[in-house]
Amino acid sequence: MAWSRLLAWWRLCLGLLSVLVCLAPCVNLQPAENINYNLVHSWADKLGMELFHLGDFITRRKEVQESFKDAKVVSRNGASIVDSMAKEIEMMMDLKVSAVRRIMDTAENTALSHQNDMADKMFSYYSAKEMLEPGDPVPPIPTPAPDMDKDIGEPLIYVQPKVVVLEPRPEFHNTPVNFSVSSVHVPVNVFDRAPDVIKAIQWSENLDQIFRDNYKNDPTLSWQFFGSSTGFMRQFPASKWRKDVPVDLYDCRLRSWYMEAATSPKDIVILMDGSGSMLGQRLDIAKHVVNTILDTLGTNDFVNIFTFDKEVSPVVPCFEDTLIQANLGNIRELKEGIELFRPKSIANYTAALTKAFELLEETKLSSRGAQCNQAIMIIGDGAPENNREVFELHNWRDPPYKPVRVFTYLIGKEVANWDDIRWMACENQGYYVHLSDTAEVREMVLNYIPVMARPLVLGRHDHPVIWSQVYADIEDTKLSDYLWDINQCEYQKADVLEYWQVHDRMLEPSEMHRRKYRRMKETWNQPVDSNVYQFMTTVSMPIYDRRENANITEEVLINEALWELQTRETRIANILGVAGTDVPINEIKKLLSPFTLGVNGYAFIVTNNGYVLFHPDFRPIFQGYILKPAYNSVDMIEVELLDDDRPARDFNPVLMTIRDSIINQSTGSKWMLVKNHFDEMKRVARIKRQYYWTAIKKTPFTLVISYPEQYGVSHMDIRADQEIHRISIKGTNLRSVFSGKRWKIHPDWLFCKHSNRTFKTPEIELLYFLERMSEPGWRWPGSRSAMPPEHAAAMFCDRQLMQALVFDARVTGWFSNNTSFNSKDDKGTSASSPIAVLMGLLPRNEFKQRFGVTVAFLATHSGLTRWHEFHSNAAEESGVGETFSQNNTRAIDEIWYKRAVDQHFVREESFVYSVPFDAGESNSEILVTASHAVFHNEGGKTAPAAVVGFQFQHSALYKLFHNITGNACAVDDKDCYILDNNGYVIISTRVHETGRFFGEVNGAIMKRLLEENVYRQVTVYDYQAVCFESKNDNNASSMLLSPLFHLLRVGKWLLHTALWYIVQLLQWAPGVSSHYADMYGDSNDTEPPPPEPHPEHHARNGNGHGKKDDDLWLRYLTLHRTRLKPCDMKRDLYTLFNEKDNVVYNMTAHACERPFVVLPIPFSNLILLVIDQLCPRDGSVVLTVNPQPIDYHLSVNDSLACYKQAREFNRMRPHSCISRHANESGIKLCGKACSVYANLGLLLLCHILSRWL
Repeated sequence: MAWSRLLAWWRLCLGLLSVLVCLAPCVNLQPAENINYNLVHSWADKLGMELFHLGDFITRRKEVQESFKDAKVVSRNGASIVDSMAKEIEMMMDLKVSAVRRIMDTAENTALSHQNDMADKMFSYYSAKEMLEPGDPVPPIPTPAPDMDKDIGEPLIYVQPKVVVLEPRPEFHNTPVNFSVSSVHVPVNVFDRAPDVIKAIQWSENLDQIFRDNYKNDPTLSWQFFGSSTGFMRQFPASKWRKDVPVDLYDCRLRSWYMEAATSPKDIVILMDGSGSMLGQRLDIAKHVVNTILDTLGTNDFVNIFTFDKEVSPVVPCFEDTLIQANLGNIRELKEGIELFRPKSIANYTAALTKAFELLEETKLSSRGAQCNQAIMIIGDGAPENNREVFELHNWRDPPYKPVRVFTYLIGKEVANWDDIRWMACENQGYYVHLSDTAEVREMVLNYIPVMARPLVLGRHDHPVIWSQVYADIEDTKLSDYLWDINQCEYQKADVLEYWQVHDRMLEPSEMHRRKYRRMKETWNQPVDSNVYQFMTTVSMPIYDRRENANITEEVLINEALWELQTRETRIANILGVAGTDVPINEIKKLLSPFTLGVNGYAFIVTNNGYVLFHPDFRPIFQGYILKPAYNSVDMIEVELLDDDRPARDFNPVLMTIRDSIINQSTGSKWMLVKNHFDEMKRVARIKRQYYWTAIKKTPFTLVISYPEQYGVSHMDIRADQEIHRISIKGTNLRSVFSGKRWKIHPDWLFCKHSNRTFKTPEIELLYFLERMSEPGWRWPGSRSAMPPEHAAAMFCDRQLMQALVFDARVTGWFSNNTSFNSKDDKGTSASSPIAVLMGLLPRNEFKQRFGVTVAFLATHSGLTRWHEFHSNAAEESGVGETFSQNNTRAIDEIWYKRAVDQHFVREESFVYSVPFDAGESNSEILVTASHAVFHNEGGKTAPAAVVGFQFQHSALYKLFHNITGNACAVDDKDCYILDNNGYVIISTRVHETGRFFGEVNGAIMKRLLEENVYRQVTVYDYQAVCFESKNDNNASSMLLSPLFHLLRVGKWLLHTALWYIVQLLQWAPGVSSHYADMYGDSNDTEPPPPEPHPEHHARNGNGHGKKDDDLWLRYLTLHRTRLKPCDMKRDLYTLFNEKDNVVYNMTAHACERPFVVLPIPFSNLILLVIDQLCPRDGSVVLTVNPQPIDYHLSVNDSLACYKQAREFNRMRPHSCISRHANESGIKLCGKACSVYANLGLLLLCHILSRWL
């Protein structure tokens, strides 16, 4: 009986087992439930605890905090700080203005005293392009010398270059200079031996003495210069002109500091003849004229261009019926519009002039535009009549005052009817020129500037002081397009070389995507701090010719065919040029004392136009070395991003109100919630900031400061008994607190500076001043700005900063000593931590091997950085500390410092961990950086005192993680990730994913993390972005220029064919191939392996190289040119939802509905994410932090410039406006006609070509 029952139970079990076995393939075992929540929780806790105790032991953070116990915490007074900084800048700028005024006064007196000197065409001067240094080879005299110069009808002149000794000076960015003389730069379009040019070069050499005196009085002066109206520029100290650019485009008369000083702000309407006769070379000259006029305009000017035939049309349709500000972005838009212009039919001058006058009148009545000078520029090949009635109606209503000047540019050699178009200029206080060649365009166009300067000159005693907007030294924005073209050529070269390596693999979509992405990443490189360009503002002042009358010689038309040279005395009001001096932006920043604003605090300056002179988010270059097309017209509201979730360019009214107050130079304060992006614009923080602003008097600038409200309202200070002079009296050697070599100070801060001495490093300079402070009789200079010459010491110090620095150095001197091992009394060992005790007992080499720590560091709020290295043995290992100290000397400005301070308010007892972006793609060793903020509390106030941290090997972190998780994350059914607070991968089972944004690794799970409020998305707008639009070389205008266009097409075909043969050579020449492989082989082993070629590639012929393949490759390798275009982009960035007790961290995995567990790692900014890989994954979902263009839904003919123009902001006009003078009507100089010498052969050729075209 019992046996039968047992048998029945056995059969039942077998039956159930068989059922389970049969059903097994059909049953989902819910693999996600295999993620054990409690197990993952234990992993996170254990990892967080071990990392924290490691950081606690390595950094000795408690001891650091204890070191600052004698400091005090005081409130920060923003209004007082901004007022003090503004006065410092004002004092410095007053000194620069005084120097320029002395140059101006000396130049006017010198020119007057030398007015009767004869021009010496053999005069020798220091030419910036030709002067020699001792030892340089003397260029040979040109032989054989031609007897005559066909252009000027005189013997050619050769003057041997002068020799000068040049010495590199750090205050001039290590440019070799000479402080005894000045050098002269002459543009390529100016003949330096022309009588008026060489005479001005002669008398202006007397300015060298005032240059030297100015520099003696103010050793902080940068370049001083005199820009002559004849085109040359005299610069002190003397230096050679740079030769690393293909063409010298520099002409001082086209720089903003010259143009704005020489003329008051202006509204200009340019009218371009659109008649059918404006073809070929005439059209080319006319466009060159327009572009040159545009180059003479600045941000205080307003302009528009209209073409006219039967109708009057703007070259940019959306700019109709308005004048636009002449900033770089708008000027670029107008230049692109004029390139597309095509002449059509008969020109209607009456309609064009009427349109121009009505627009100028409406602009003045509506209080828009410059509200100062007004002018009409007419470019054409002749007017059928003088349109007197139009001028009588609009311009002669209040004689003798004529509100609008008219400048006319007659185009073409064979023009007979020139008197009407000349009459328009002469009767309307303008100027007339006749142009027949592109080479003379610039010089002729620039004639309008002295005419518009006449009211200034006639005023005699009023010399407006002009401060320019920020600009890049001697660079020309045209160079950006050139550099981009060169860059594209390099891309094509790289494609050809890569084609040899991978062949058909380049056709694969993955390879094309990889290449495109890599190049786009290069364009996203927008460094804030770069030494490629020297950014500056310039203060300038016009220089007047004090003569009232002068003899002039001109060609006068006697009859229809005879011209005669005549000399006569006439009334003049000439501008001699402009005097100026540069003020580097970095020098202004040093006066702002960032120390007083604290971590994540900053200052910036705004101009009267609302543009920033500098700002921490001012990013003027891209790809590391190319200037952006509109780099210096960045509005303050485009860099101060409010956290209000508004769409792009829908600016908050509160911010607009603040902007109006700032540009009106009021004084005020306000707090705002903002989005601060940092770390290559890949991280973001949402914080509340305080803003204070006040005017910098006697300038168009307003200073703004800002700091976080959460931790910026208080700051550290020292007590009276800790001051430098008191501790010196007690016998403390100030130099002793900076012993050893493991320390650095912030390289950009002004601690102390000697104006007459330079030092190799900031540290050497600091030690020099510490010795001086220890001497009896030391007195602190009263200002950080330059002192008057009676202060013989010529030393400048920031007393508050130096006091803080010495205190920090004294209380942290112990930190740079290496942590001792096997020592119970080590200062770094925390008795309360058994793990730390265990770490301290480990032998040095075992400790290094297990934890991979390379360096520990400390940075204080006063700009001091200390560090000490961890070596495998007692012997010193070179390189570890040096690498850290070279890249991490900026203390509170380092990313790890800022992030640690922000993290303090998420969790005080925590470290911030980070790895370099895309670190897994590199073959080099990955270092993890960990940092922790040390705060000091006193009397209910708290302030950041320092940040401690350490760097350790990523492989050690990975090994630690593997030891904790065992093999659970190594199997195929689970993926384990450690992500930081911005969503970047710190640890992954696939090392190449390290440093990548997790949304690009697994977009579907990242999306779930967003939905469950683990992360939140923060959209950041980039209003300084650069886009690339297709560049059509075959535009209609280029086809009209010359029949050589067809020869160019033939040349392009030949180049295309040659490229095809080069590709074949690379395929079939083994020797050449191996050479290129050695030089240009791809050493990046992290790239995915090449996919197998498609079978059809080999089916076309035996060797797999069919004609169709070749054609495909030739089409691919042909360069598709693009042009730079300012644009707006946005980035979707991410940050942890730092809500305490977030319920999502209590949620377990649930089947494939929630195939993951996510938990915070204690004492860190990290989260642990475990994903079940057996659940289906949606690979189509990809989240990225890369920039994406913003679609404003513009019409086909509109652009971003149009969109911005429709939403233009308020601006403050310059205070100086001198546009009229009662005596100007007595000046009759208004240009002259050009003599025409007939060349029958040329006329016949032109006739044939015109018939052919």
